[in-house]
Amino acid sequence: MSIIKKTIFLAVLISIISVSNSFAEDLKKVGKFKDWEVIVMSGTSGKVCFAQSTPVLQAPKSNKRDARLFITFRPGEKISNEISTTAGYEFNKNNTVLATSGNNKFKFDIKQQGFAWMTSNKKEKIMVRVMKKGSRIMLSGYNEKGSQTIDHYSLLGFTKAYNAAKKACS
Repeated sequence: MSIIKKTIFLAVLISIISVSNSFAEDLKKVGKFKDWEVIVMSGTSGKVCFAQSTPVLQAPKSNKRDARLFITFRPGEKISNEISTTAGYEFNKNNTVLATSGNNKFKFDIKQQGFAWMTSNKKEKIMVRVMKKGSRIMLSGYNEKGSQTIDHYSLLGFTKAYNAAKKACS
């Protein structure tokens, strides 16, 4: 996906997270599945469906951030299984954003405007399979000053949330 499309999607996601009144009509919460929730948004380029979660544990504890992990479906753009994350800050361009679950590690290739994405749909599909089987996934990143943060996400409810998001956009 091009950087321009990712930037546009980022702007939409930021709007969703802040849930302004102007978007409230186009936003529909499909359901909450343990530690994950599913939201559907109608936009000019069609329907966007995503499952999201917030960390159950963050390090350092003294640095409270609005971190989230997403899996998104955008059928109008023929995009599915798009995994993205935000740690609540601008990522350092010189360091890796990494997701780890068990012995599985996944690198996020693009870091822009506080979000990170993977560029390989094949790797995203593998990560989805790992997330369906796992109980927790850890995301580590570095802020612009070079300090590391680690966010632990529960995967309880992920499979049901994933299936609900996928079905909402099918």
